[in-house]
Amino acid sequence: MRKPAWHQSATWTDRDRDLVWRADEMELIVAPVVDNPAHAGALPASWWVRMRESLAALAAHETERVGMSQRHVTRRVREVFGSAVDVTVDDWTTAHTDLHWGNVTTEAQLLDWEDWGLAPAGLDAATLWQAALPFPAVAARVEDEFAAELTTRSGRIARLLQCANAIRAAGRLGHLTPLSRPATDAARELIASLRFE
Repeated sequence: MRKPAWHQSATWTDRDRDLVWRADEMELIVAPVVDNPAHAGALPASWWVRMRESLAALAAHETERVGMSQRHVTRRVREVFGSAVDVTVDDWTTAHTDLHWGNVTTEAQLLDWEDWGLAPAGLDAATLWQAALPFPAVAARVEDEFAAELTTRSGRIARLLQCANAIRAAGRLGHLTPLSRPATDAARELIASLRFE
């Protein structure tokens, strides 16, 4: 798995706020982040291979740590789409859970690990896919590269969840966004496919 090496950590208690803080010292990564999904179209084939390998290695890691719960998935999807479809996840695996383009480097390193844990299988690929929706060629590349994860029931639920996130964010802004428009179209197809299983 391509991620920064962990060196050490420090924890301390904030009694006034009833919190425990933790700071981790990790390897300095100098490769720039991809950040803008439009730039992902220029990534070489080797980048996609390394990303698939890292996510497969992560998925194979056993943990009891929860990155995203069924309750969260159900609540978020129902908030946007009502009870249009059953979103009970049938396949859980270890995931990064915050794998947007700002958390991957041009050398396919995965950054920002505080939220990792069990999540719907395919969530990480679905997160990259959702952020790429305004760039159809990049979104199609993500779908192609991660077809094995994204076409399963769990992967489609993860994609629907990400669509709900984009639509919800636009609702909070009070207007459509470049991300919410294609997310709305994609959600229609995902709901239809999940209904007729």
